[in-house]
Amino acid sequence: MAKVLLFNGSPHEFGCTYTALSEVKKTLEQEGVQADIFWIGKEVRGCVACFRCGELKKCVFEDKVNEALALVPEYDGFVFGAPVYYAGPAGTMCCFMDRLFMASKGRFAGKLGASVVSCRRGGASASFDRLNKYFGISNMTTVGAQYWNQVHGSKPEDVLKDEEGLQSMRFIGKNMAYLIRCREQSGIPFPEFEAKINTSFIR
Repeated sequence: MAKVLLFNGSPHEFGCTYTALSEVKKTLEQEGVQADIFWIGKEVRGCVACFRCGELKKCVFEDKVNEALALVPEYDGFVFGAPVYYAGPAGTMCCFMDRLFMASKGRFAGKLGASVVSCRRGGASASFDRLNKYFGISNMTTVGAQYWNQVHGSKPEDVLKDEEGLQSMRFIGKNMAYLIRCREQSGIPFPEFEAKINTSFIR
């Protein structure tokens, strides 16, 4: 069975971001895709650029990042959700994604990715852009909707009134399920990914 993992990057486990992700989850399940929500928690430390992950195949810090990293091979797609703080994703989510993708060493290649942001009013598109950057550098396919993937509101009840935002969440679920089915039914293998080449012209 196809599986999608949704990351809740809000310090509030059942807040606005969770409400948005729940709409995606519900749609995926209606489309026959197993969907699970993973809460990253309230405290995630940042990357310290020690580069030990290359040797260890995981992050040197044992926390939610390594717990999530171990799940990556099981899933076909991922949805990363975060609240907007000062026109950017919550700091804990940025720390989580920095370390998760740094330590993944190609494990996200060929997977589907989508991002979701939740805000009271402004800063959504800048936050959305930041989250999408991770997919483009990891050989992933970015899944979109009919508008930027955002919901608005100060509390979950507000988000449930954002009909356009919730519709976008459903489009994410439908589009991701569609792409998973296309891949399964086409029988076309993923491209062979080359080892990364780092070119530097600084001497």
